This record gives sequence, structure tokens and C-alpha cells, in this order.
Amino acid sequence: MAAFLAITTFKRPQWKVSRDHCLRPRHGVSLMQMGGPQRELTLWVEHNAGLGKVTSFSGGGGSGWASSSIVDTESGTRLFVKTSKRPSEAMFTGEAEGLHAMHATNTVTVPKVYHYGDLKEGNGSFIIMEYLEMRGSYSQAHLGKQLALMHLAEPLADEAKAGKFGFPVKNTIGGTPQPNEWSGDYVQFFREKRLGHQLRLARDGTLSSLGKQLMDNLDSYFEGIEVKPCILHGDLWSGNIGGTSGGEPAIFDPACYYGHNEAEFGMSWCAGFGRDFYDAYFSVIPKEKGFEERKQIYLLYHYLNHYNLFGGGYYNSCLSILQYLTGQAYGGSSGNKLFDF
Repeated sequence: MAAFLAITTFKRPQWKVSRDHCLRPRHGVSLMQMGGPQRELTLWVEHNAGLGKVTSFSGGGGSGWASSSIVDTESGTRLFVKTSKRPSEAMFTGEAEGLHAMHATNTVTVPKVYHYGDLKEGNGSFIIMEYLEMRGSYSQAHLGKQLALMHLAEPLADEAKAGKFGFPVKNTIGGTPQPNEWSGDYVQFFREKRLGHQLRLARDGTLSSLGKQLMDNLDSYFEGIEVKPCILHGDLWSGNIGGTSGGEPAIFDPACYYGHNEAEFGMSWCAGFGRDFYDAYFSVIPKEKGFEERKQIYLLYHYLNHYNLFGGGYYNSCLSILQYLTGQAYGGSSGNKLFDF
């Protein structure tokens, strides 16, 4: 496109556990001193994981929604555990099922999930997963290729194999509930479960009016292309990407669903993807006609979510994209200018 216009953007606030898997353990406490959740999780590991006794259960870090710990076992295998005061259905079920769906593609490195659910002792929930040592750098080209291969992999869910879009369970995008009911029509799915959902949460007349115009015309952006359901990480920004000690790119903390592969770039404004990443990705899945226009729609979804979570300057970003997509910016012409975030 001929021109690009930069608008005010902000670094994403740390509203999720950033780089959970690279946290170094503190000194572990005695198993006799463990609280209820630690005892319960220790017993599960020792009786079900096949890794022997737990030798330490160390505090790691946390966010507004979850606390993290690192568990060492006799086998030498290290586990990463997150707990929350919220029930699993609202917190970890979607994350666990998403990690499982991505892990099943055998492409990009994703932590293996051992177990998740509601705590029996007290309120709250947990997820137990593989600990990934995040101390290395990674090749952006390798990440781009592996991500494209993940998008091409056969879906794990039978509904997605049959051509439907959505996910078997609800999940969250940050702290925002993300509905995932199955639909055989991708445009309808994205209109209702993504854009429409965020616009309803925003409760803003201007955004709603412009959003309705966009959604009424949404089909036109997908004319001439075939959208096949593929597993998406769904929240791919720099805080959810790391390099393992072996130099492999790894992704975690997902908001997965089966959707359009291009939707994966909706968080590109704070993902740090470079030319090597995009060249490698599009060498596997070529860019289709209309990609740049559709990218604005996928950016909009995440900017709306950030506005709903944090307010502030994200409103102007949402407004600018909507004005562009509905032809109400730059004297009513939207044919030759795109936003580069």
C-alpha cells in the first residue's frame, strides 16, 4: 500500500504472567510446611505423574489472576504449576485444552499439560505443566515456519476437522471471557463471537455504530479466499513467546480457538515480529489477496479487548481503525491508507 499512518499506541500492560516458564525457583519449603493446595498438588504428582517424589515446591511469581510455583521431582523433571482462586472453568480449562491442542500438532514447542482442575482442598484451581527453561534466544525465521506448520496441522477437535470454527470450551483473552461456540460460518463466528462481543463490552455509542457498519460489510473482506479452521494461539505477543535453553522458540499462555490463520497476527503490534519471521511464515502459507485489509480487522479485535481491559489511549486506536475500515477517515476514502501498528 502507498502510505502508512502511525497512531498512538502503548506497550501492553503486564496483565498476564509474563514468561512464566523462565522464572528461577526460590529456596523450597519443607513438604511438612506446605499448605493445602501444595499438599494436594504434591500428592497428585507423586501418585500420577510417574516422576517419583517431589523434592521441592518453590514460589515463582504471579499476576493479578494466578500464582506460579516450580516443582522439582526425584526424576530430575521440573514442573511448572499455576494456581488461582477462580474456578478452573473460568481460569485454566481453556488454557490447558489450548496447550493440548497446540502440543498435538508436533510443531512449535509448547509446554505439555499434565493435569488441571479445581482444588479439592479449599477454593480455587490449578494447572500442572512441563517446565521450559527459557534462557536462550531463538530464530525468528524458525518461529515463523513452525507457526505456519502449526496452522497447517490437522485439527485435534472433530468439529474443526468437519470445518467448524470455535473451540470445545470457553476461555479468556487476558481477563476478558472469550466465547467459542462452534459455527460453520467463519464470518458469522468472527462477527458475533469476536467483534460483536468486544463491542458489546465496550458500551460506547460511537464504536458500536461504526462497528455495526463494519460487521454488516464483513463478508466482503473474505471474498475470493477459503478460510479453513486451524488452531490459533490467539494471544501471540512477546510476553507469550520465548526461547528454550536449546534455542527452540516456544509459545505459551494461549487463548486458543480454531479460526483463520491470519487472525494470529492480531497482536503483532507488540509481538516484535521481524522480516525473517514473516518471510518464513509466508514461504509456507502464502499471503492471500486482501491480507492487509483483514489484518486491520484482527488488530481491531485485540485493541477493543485492550480498551475493555485498560481504557485510556486504546480507545483512539479502536476509533481510528473503525473509521478507516468504514471509509470515514481521510475525507471518506479508505482505499490507499493503512495503519501500521
